[in-house]
Amino acid sequence: MIHLDNVTKQYDLPSGKVGEIVATDRLTLDVPTGEVFGLVGPNGAGKTTTLKMICGLQAPTSGQVTVNGIDVQKQPERAQGYMGYLADFFSLYDDLKVWEYLDYFAHAYKMDPAVIPSRVDEVIRLMNLESKRDELISGLSRGMKQRLGIGRAIIHDPPLLVLDEPAAGLDPKARVELKELLKNLHAEGKTIFITSHILADLEEICTSIAIMEKGQLLRIGKLEDVMREGQSVRRFRIRLADDGFALAEWLGARAELADVTGDAEGAQFAFAGDDAELASMVRELVTAGAAVCGVEEMTETLERLYSRVSSGDVM
Repeated sequence: MIHLDNVTKQYDLPSGKVGEIVATDRLTLDVPTGEVFGLVGPNGAGKTTTLKMICGLQAPTSGQVTVNGIDVQKQPERAQGYMGYLADFFSLYDDLKVWEYLDYFAHAYKMDPAVIPSRVDEVIRLMNLESKRDELISGLSRGMKQRLGIGRAIIHDPPLLVLDEPAAGLDPKARVELKELLKNLHAEGKTIFITSHILADLEEICTSIAIMEKGQLLRIGKLEDVMREGQSVRRFRIRLADDGFALAEWLGARAELADVTGDAEGAQFAFAGDDAELASMVRELVTAGAAVCGVEEMTETLERLYSRVSSGDVM
């Protein structure tokens, strides 16, 4: 759905200064159809510039951007017909009613006038704004305005949705509603390209992820693969049904384990072996008299991975 081929974007420094700012540096990535693709990175990493180049709002200094096989620079209007874009700061017209706002953008997208009324009603229903259909936008909550903005982006039913920090400023309830909305849109077949500083939300909804810093990609791939990449060992936790067995001591005596730490219900440890070796060890543990009631792999959070990658702990 999205292809960036060796894309660089440079900005000239302000007048009187010599040099350039490189927002993206030879960026190459693919977003397959049907993905929820998350792009994360600090402020100034080049995320918003990347989104704007995908949407044809900025031209790359070099390289090529295609959406659904269409060159965004050569055929911008055709490419934009396949996408809906919501900026981190988007315009809302407070003196319009909810349905009027969607109707306005449906006409702006040059939709068939005969289908606009039914499509407006459909989007209002999808965004769960039925009770606000005839309300002025000025009276909507922050979360409702965000849903309306997404409704505007999908009014022409594009296969691709591009969202820049859609959860910014939302309260916890509105964030949960936004995540459910995006999951529903994905289930209906939308490809979603999203940036966010709320990494826990991305970890919950994304199928693929890329970590970006200083205009370059440090990590990219399926979420589960990126989360595992750079980890030489896996970490597990064993829970016991009672505290009558010295689990931490038993695990600590095994040469194939490292970084054993006990807790009230069991112990955690680092393990470099495969699943068969793990199963063999657990059998030995049970034979030794431990009342094992659970074995689980401790997965790294996206926040922790991002911290490690951006600090240079792993490359």
